Amino acid sequence: MKNYCNVKDPTADMEDKANGSVDTKSPVENGQLPDPSNWAVADVVNYFKATGFEEQAMAFQDQEIDGKSLLLMTRNDVLTGLSIKLGPALKIYEYHVKPLQTQHLKSNAS
Repeated sequence: MKNYCNVKDPTADMEDKANGSVDTKSPVENGQLPDPSNWAVADVVNYFKATGFEEQAMAFQDQEIDGKSLLLMTRNDVLTGLSIKLGPALKIYEYHVKPLQTQHLKSNAS
């Protein structure tokens, strides 16, 4: 199980905006996003907790989403299949799931 506790404070990567929204960034390992292909469910949960989605991370546990499942998720899966609020679901997909999928595809293509 990966430990994301040694990832710098996720709130340090968040920028509070005037409208109250928050920009989140992914933890980076060696200048690249981590490859979740071998993550267990607990690793996925820890990743989302470390990126500032403490409450929403439990949805991944409840649905037993491991790394391979995460890489297969569509936008619709994240928005409707996890039963989380739309705002966080959009951020999770656009800023985390989609970039992790893209990074995984790039690293496997080379």
